Amino acid sequence: MPTSRTVPLRPARPAGVDLGRLRAGLLAGFLGFALAIAAVDPGTALDATARTPVPEKGYRSGRDALRSGVRDYNAGDKQGAVRALEYAADQGQTLALWKLGRMYADGDGVPHDDLKAFEYFSRIADDNTDDSPDTPNSGVVASAFNALGTYFLEGIKGTYVRPNAERAYDMFNYAASYFGDPNAQYNLARLYLDGTGVEQDPRKAARWFNLAAEKGHRPAQALLGDMLVNGTGVQRQTVKGLTWLAIARTGAQGTADTWIVNLYDKAWASASEADRADAMAQAQSLPTGSTRRRR
Repeated sequence: MPTSRTVPLRPARPAGVDLGRLRAGLLAGFLGFALAIAAVDPGTALDATARTPVPEKGYRSGRDALRSGVRDYNAGDKQGAVRALEYAADQGQTLALWKLGRMYADGDGVPHDDLKAFEYFSRIADDNTDDSPDTPNSGVVASAFNALGTYFLEGIKGTYVRPNAERAYDMFNYAASYFGDPNAQYNLARLYLDGTGVEQDPRKAARWFNLAAEKGHRPAQALLGDMLVNGTGVQRQTVKGLTWLAIARTGAQGTADTWIVNLYDKAWASASEADRADAMAQAQSLPTGSTRRRR
């Protein structure tokens, strides 16, 4: 085995991650999709010829179609973008699969369709499970696993995708541990904090919140700060908790982050002047961002 410092070492698989279980969960999703299609039109179920037709506009390659789709999307031609991205996705372009998944998940230029989004994200996860976290597409792959975790956690009403907290844990844990994705780290922390799909463990929750918080994840910063201020399942560390809350408060934007502001205001109102001053000094020195005192 090479030991030279010039040879990048592939990170070890995270403990508790069973690739067979991951693949089994994804395969079950695909089989459910095929059965659902067969119920409507048995002739097209698992038919390799029933694929997205090639658009009239020719493409030299899947990568060329991907570039065209991105250009069309940025120019506001989302119908054209979908046509190009579907062709690129059919040619195995991971970024095209991810972009289509996001568009259907958000109803962005296409009808909102969580099941279609789930299918696109599943293809990414199934095709890239063994990829190194150092590959150019690692962020997209991690995002797909995280999205799948959310779908498995909540289920998709009226479809074969049922709520399954254990599968959600598998997806979040893989993206959080192997790829270091902050959104997955936050979601995994929430599972441990609430005891959803796993045994409740505030200490593990705080650990995962901390990893995401250090990457600038505002909700993770806020919940970690709240846990530390109140000693929720962890040793109380008032100043450190106030520091994270102050950083999260600085980055809070719009009504979606009102809860962060409320946590900050509550903790700040009950803290001593000395603790506030220490927290502000620490917040301003952290590389995650600076903050100003807020009331």
